[in-house]
Amino acid sequence: MQITPFILLLGSLLLPITLDAYAIPLTREQTGVVTLPLKRAPMRRDLHPQMLFRMHNVRSHQRLARMTGREVPSAEVLLDRLAVREASITRRGSARVGYPGGKLANNNLPNVVTTGEIAHVDIPVLAADASGKGFSPVSAQAVANNSLTPANTPSNANSLGLDIEGNDVGYIATVQMGTPPRDFKLLMDSGSADLWVGAEQCISVNASDCGNHVFLGQQSSSSFVDTQTPFQITYGSGAVAGNVITDNLVVAGLQISGHTFGVATEESQDFSSSQTNFDGIMGLAQSILSQQQTLTPVESLAKAGLIQEAIVSFKLSRLADQKNDGEITFGGLDASKFDANTLVTINNVNAQGFWEGGIDSVSLNGTDLGLTGRTAILDTGTTLLIVPPGDAQAIHQAIPGAVDLANGTFTIPCTTQASLALTFRGRSFAIDPRDIAFAPVDLNNLTGDCVSGITAGQIGGGNQWLAGDVFLKNVYFSTNVGKNTMQLAKLT
Repeated sequence: MQITPFILLLGSLLLPITLDAYAIPLTREQTGVVTLPLKRAPMRRDLHPQMLFRMHNVRSHQRLARMTGREVPSAEVLLDRLAVREASITRRGSARVGYPGGKLANNNLPNVVTTGEIAHVDIPVLAADASGKGFSPVSAQAVANNSLTPANTPSNANSLGLDIEGNDVGYIATVQMGTPPRDFKLLMDSGSADLWVGAEQCISVNASDCGNHVFLGQQSSSSFVDTQTPFQITYGSGAVAGNVITDNLVVAGLQISGHTFGVATEESQDFSSSQTNFDGIMGLAQSILSQQQTLTPVESLAKAGLIQEAIVSFKLSRLADQKNDGEITFGGLDASKFDANTLVTINNVNAQGFWEGGIDSVSLNGTDLGLTGRTAILDTGTTLLIVPPGDAQAIHQAIPGAVDLANGTFTIPCTTQASLALTFRGRSFAIDPRDIAFAPVDLNNLTGDCVSGITAGQIGGGNQWLAGDVFLKNVYFSTNVGKNTMQLAKLT
């Protein structure tokens, strides 16, 4: 997120997350390596899946615009796109989607929160398809239900798991802050470089409080010190402003005394809403991108000698696999998660602080698509894979049954076996077809059409991709600040 984005979207989109359980730091047994669990959080139940997808798409484009220094699309333009999607859903009759006054509210674009009655969706109870083909019923239930599946106890000591939001749309972990230490739920974002949580005196832009979250300040922490230095961050799906402070931070049992980060005294409704149950964001790009002009937690851990190098590694789990083994590791790589023979090191070509590497080639089911000279920003805070319009057309023209819906969106058969592969440093990394078939158009038909997880976006100079979780959950992904490199490997 350049400060960006989540999603999508903020993805980097930053998406609403709900948690009801979180892991406890384990005793450290491997010097220099710290791992946190990433937990799965639920999708929103109040909106049709296609509206949720469009919001992911909107946030991704906002995030990408900021990453590439382009003008962000206006709220009016983005609302028009959402209105088109709302109308198409209503015409198809796949669900009842209603908004007050018959139109979308423009005061909270990413979440389409309105006063009065919110959008309503009838969600069927889904069963597995007898043929075993099509969109995963487990993932479909994650789209439909407001449930949380926590990560398993990590296989590695010093580790905490990553929970997944909905059907693989976002990843979070829990750290401790303040004195006495309390748990805070944070979105893990390799596309931004700032850490913040809400302040005790936080107010929303609509003059209300900042929801049912955990807040930090002098009343709750005896080690809290306000520097009175202001900061402001704009993400693809919202914004925060507040003061830079110092307080104690504990990451998987390792304490940084007097770490410098931010508390938000003002939050947009994307963050202040009680439906958004993460308490803040941990940015894990390079600190030269920081709006607070502070070190990231991994850089502070390395500076304090608590880890050997400023390395952060991600294993993002896929809901459909039901392994729940996602992890984020600080200070090294978890060798149990990847095939060491496939590990490649990629030079970072981005001077702004994002993690961006050159793509050698792109293929679909082994056929080279002739897309050379591309680069990809690797961003755990983005849900989808965003590519230039011409590249999106070329990719989907090679997928049997793909249909261009305009506005950068495509549908493909939920039963597709198409696998897109990106090659970095001579090593090909394939995207599972289940990740390309991102969400069913109709939850009553899991073998019908699905929205593609690959979407078109106007990007930089035309050769820049934004590779979010659709790609990253297929690889082991590691970044190294000191060496300014990334590493990718195939998962075990």
